[in-house]
Amino acid sequence: MHEMAIAEGILNIAKEQAAKENSARILKIGLLIGEMAGVEEEALRFCFSSLAQGTFAEQAELSVKRVPLVGRCGACGREQPIEKYNFICPACGGGLVLVSGRELRVEYLEME
Repeated sequence: MHEMAIAEGILNIAKEQAAKENSARILKIGLLIGEMAGVEEEALRFCFSSLAQGTFAEQAELSVKRVPLVGRCGACGREQPIEKYNFICPACGGGLVLVSGRELRVEYLEME
């Protein structure tokens, strides 16, 4: 379950930033998770909750923003959503290059 390792990384990022800001508590953690990142959101929430017990982030809310899979055609330049992992441009038949959808990062922290 790689969600446990991801949750641990999120907690470490929050801990480092809280120390820099002299914050005692994390209220909210905003995450960007791409459609193709391979993260099971409920498993991530469970793992984070388990790891955060008894820490400065115990009450932190995870706010997840899903990033859709979008590609740009190398031939015609058209940018469009990628459906069913079909990386062929419907307009010209060229190959789509991934523009978004693989993100996995902490976008923001709310602390006190």
